[in-house]
Amino acid sequence: MSDTRQHPGTGVTAPAKPGSDLAELKQFVVAHAISQELPADHYAGLLDRITTGTGEGPGSWAHEWVRAGEEREAAGDALAAGQLYTMGRFPYVDGPGRAHSLERSVDAFDRWRRASPTGIERDTVHIDGVPVRIWTAGLDAANPRPLLVMTGGIVSTKEQWGPVLPQIVALGLAGVVAELPGVGENPLVYGPDSHRLFPAVLDAVADRADVSRSYLLALSFSGHLAVRAALTDSRIRGIVGNGLPVHDFFTDDEWQQHVPGITRDTLAHLVGVPAGDVWRRIHDWALSDAELRQLSVPLAVVTARRDEIIPPRDAERLEKNVADLRQLVHDDVHGAPAHLAETRLWSLLAVQLMRTDADPAVTGRLAGALDAVRAKAVR
Repeated sequence: MSDTRQHPGTGVTAPAKPGSDLAELKQFVVAHAISQELPADHYAGLLDRITTGTGEGPGSWAHEWVRAGEEREAAGDALAAGQLYTMGRFPYVDGPGRAHSLERSVDAFDRWRRASPTGIERDTVHIDGVPVRIWTAGLDAANPRPLLVMTGGIVSTKEQWGPVLPQIVALGLAGVVAELPGVGENPLVYGPDSHRLFPAVLDAVADRADVSRSYLLALSFSGHLAVRAALTDSRIRGIVGNGLPVHDFFTDDEWQQHVPGITRDTLAHLVGVPAGDVWRRIHDWALSDAELRQLSVPLAVVTARRDEIIPPRDAERLEKNVADLRQLVHDDVHGAPAHLAETRLWSLLAVQLMRTDADPAVTGRLAGALDAVRAKAVR
């Protein structure tokens, strides 16, 4: 896990170019725009202006997202600007254009959190001597709170999820938002021991949070790492995931033939192999049924019936083998972007229900808000 990748443009060539299928790129970025609650009028027109997924000039992916972000900045909305810049580095940094987009997104988020009463702070975790940047809130040596660590998947940065930190603090928790190895500002290479990220984060904030009561809100691929981390770290008391790969994603050759190219290419980039070699490289990362049966903490997962990335057999394995499992099933695609409000409330409520120290009034308000969202959805 100590290996680091060079900064884009310094000699390391990505295994595949993320703009090789522009239609697919546009299709998948919309789900991430929705997850950030970006209004459609902030990005619909710019998608039409994009004519190539690579390069840096007008009509290129990074250029048009950055231009849209600059318009939001001019309007005084640094948070929305940062979200648009984040989309400009989607799905991963492959050269100067996307590197510039990533830098702009981090800077915009930093300006937003400093200008607003968010309580969000910048921090750094050192893993095998390598600095990994994170966002935090609610850390207090004098009053250490239980900890919630939130991570996205292979294509989402910590700036996408950073705005959730004040909500985490409102639950009576300290919060950390981090990135998967190879994503955003995390320079580590995604590998079989990448689950060590979570214990490293806990170690780093142990003087300012009660890490003996830690919970992981780990979306998509980071959910797989969270389960593996919980098998060996007793400080982790519960996990909430969304569309996590478990076993068959890593081992089923037939399923892998139909995984979207953007997912395959991003994995190859993060792992550091050509796209044609990625399935062979990650084959042994699968969680066995025996390991799932050993999981001694509650696991809450969001599952999408039409998930185009994670095979349905992975959710079935969880049902058969995890002793304490809570599941929310949506008729949706990977990440359930059409059910964002319900999923967010359900996920935070799931954390509350895992805690023995949770404030019943806060839990009740979350449950009431979830009921209201569900009632509105059926009208």
